[in-house]
Amino acid sequence: MASKELTPQQEKFAQAYVVYRNATEAAKAAGYSERSAYNQGHRLIHNQDVLERIENLEVELETSIDVVSELEDQYNVAKNNNHTNSALKALELLAKVRTKEDEVVHKTVDQLETDIVNCLNILGEERSLKILMKCEWFNKILELEETEDDKSLDDSLESDTNQEEEEEVEEVREEVEEVQEELEIEDMEKEYAENAEDFVDTKEEETE
Repeated sequence: MASKELTPQQEKFAQAYVVYRNATEAAKAAGYSERSAYNQGHRLIHNQDVLERIENLEVELETSIDVVSELEDQYNVAKNNNHTNSALKALELLAKVRTKEDEVVHKTVDQLETDIVNCLNILGEERSLKILMKCEWFNKILELEETEDDKSLDDSLESDTNQEEEEEVEEVREEVEEVQEELEIEDMEKEYAENAEDFVDTKEEETE
């Protein structure tokens, strides 16, 4: 605790400094004017009692101002501007503010999933994948997908091979049929020629 009780304005400054981490902004939040905020902030941040109070507040993270709302705003701004480290820091502080040291918070599965998704969205695809690669179950999924892809490829190749073989067989069958047709035509022509010769011979005999 501080060595002596602070004035209301000093208390507000200490609480605001925990959030803003800026002496001038903290002084403004404590009620000092724009013109005097810089000098008053500089004076207060070097006040030993105020410094001790700030240290205690940083440990306890229990303030009378709306810290949760402020940190949520900081998180949204950092996220929207792709400031990954700032966003993660805001989430960390939010967790500390919402959880007292002697209090156990039980989260539902849905709440945990939401927290995980938020963190992965902040980290981005590349860093998220690196983290997931450290999970044994994720690697098993990848191995299973690779096995299925290989099987699909083998099935595809086998299907292509079977199709090619069927096409070759069909081509051979067509060629055989063409040869058979040609042979049948030749036999018919031969038979016709023989019949013609017989007819001629018969006519000649009749003439004689």
